Amino acid sequence: MTPVRVLSVASEIYPIIKTGGLADVAGALPIALAADDVEVRTLVPGYPDVMEALSGAGAIFEWPLFFGGASRLVQGSCGELKLFVLDAPHLFARPGNPYLSPEGVDWPDNGLRFAGLARMADNIGLGAVTSFLPDIVHAHDWQAALAPAYLHYSGRPRPGTVITVHNLAFQGRFPRSMLEAIGLPPDSLAVQGVEYYGDIGYLKAGLQFADRVTTVSPTYAREIQSDEGGMGLGGLLRTRSGDISGILNGIDTSVWNPATDPQIASRYDAGGLDRRAANKAALQQRFGLEPRADAFLLGVISRLSWQKGLDLLLEAFPALLGEDIQLAVLGSGDADLQERYRGAAQAHAGKVGAVIGYDEALAHLIQAGSDGLVVPSRFEPCGLTQLCALRYGAVPIVSRVGGLEDTVADADGAGGVATGFKFAPVTTDRLAGAVLRAHAAFADKPAWRTIQRNGMSTDVSWRNRASRYADLYREIVKTRAAPPSADTG
Repeated sequence: MTPVRVLSVASEIYPIIKTGGLADVAGALPIALAADDVEVRTLVPGYPDVMEALSGAGAIFEWPLFFGGASRLVQGSCGELKLFVLDAPHLFARPGNPYLSPEGVDWPDNGLRFAGLARMADNIGLGAVTSFLPDIVHAHDWQAALAPAYLHYSGRPRPGTVITVHNLAFQGRFPRSMLEAIGLPPDSLAVQGVEYYGDIGYLKAGLQFADRVTTVSPTYAREIQSDEGGMGLGGLLRTRSGDISGILNGIDTSVWNPATDPQIASRYDAGGLDRRAANKAALQQRFGLEPRADAFLLGVISRLSWQKGLDLLLEAFPALLGEDIQLAVLGSGDADLQERYRGAAQAHAGKVGAVIGYDEALAHLIQAGSDGLVVPSRFEPCGLTQLCALRYGAVPIVSRVGGLEDTVADADGAGGVATGFKFAPVTTDRLAGAVLRAHAAFADKPAWRTIQRNGMSTDVSWRNRASRYADLYREIVKTRAAPPSADTG
């Protein structure tokens, strides 16, 4: 295979800084690509956690004036990850959430902060680091999406470009008055440029100018080309239909492995599912639930938001209270939903437990101890929690959208290869019905064990997914290297 060099550009990366699935992908995909002879360096912002985690750090060059202050590009590593870091304290030296102030609102200069990240990607793509000349610049989500636009407007020979949409709902829309400040030419503020409903659309720019667009599941790739699923970008995406690929996410199966997981109470594999009982007991204790092995324990690990359908689960729970069902919820998000889940835990002590926030170790215990994992999203680009659930034998109960549709085989219709339970449309009644179907199946222990083992035998790793990215990179390189076809008239 021809070696390929890729500059990945992401605003967060596991295991250093994480708010969602983007970080997991940014951290796992570069490592998985090594098997396909793809060398990846990842450009990330110099948040305090990143600077602290960086090993063997060395400055490559300084940039005295960069979006309002001095900065430098640093290279180093974190475990197997090779990193470029944009060390710009005036933009990124802020603790906590990478996007939000301590008051829980977007930093007012987010437009400048992530334009700075993309502008550094542009510089590296154009040869600023002579020891690493990328064949591909791969931007992730809106925070990196200006990189293909900067490269386009440079007017210079450039590498190929890819943008991956992890969630189209987050688009990065900023005032048109910022155009000069972020260094884009006046003629870029056009429908065929970065203009988006009178403003500057960062994600729109990436979708407009990247050579190829990927999403994180095949079904989501189709959904976003509709008017409803496209969220204002459906028309543009339809014009680029031939350039869009849906490639399922994977998970790091060395981190998510119930046979070796140090963060659970009892390790197990598909041949020793009885050992899950100790994890269930530990989970019930942690959430203040009745210590009953025969109760049907449902887990939730999610952002608490309308998108994730967590309001529907609250509405469905009264219909389930008469059943022997328990619920353990880990998540944070909308203030109203957080309070409603706290209230449900108080009103139904012993049956409902809620931990508001995020705790990586507790997420592992929920996967290892839940009988079922509920993901009732209204839309879901891919979803990673259901992949972890399959790996851990926590049977997924999911809506028929996006990557949930692509990764779970429903017990009604999948026969002996069923891995979970699906429902549509995404309503309270249909969700309750799916939970009750799963509850009935749980009573049939041999059948339930079969569903669990089917899930645990599903390949949820990056192995095949990474190869698809490698093929895509090589296709772009080959296409860009080919001479234009002659016009024969």
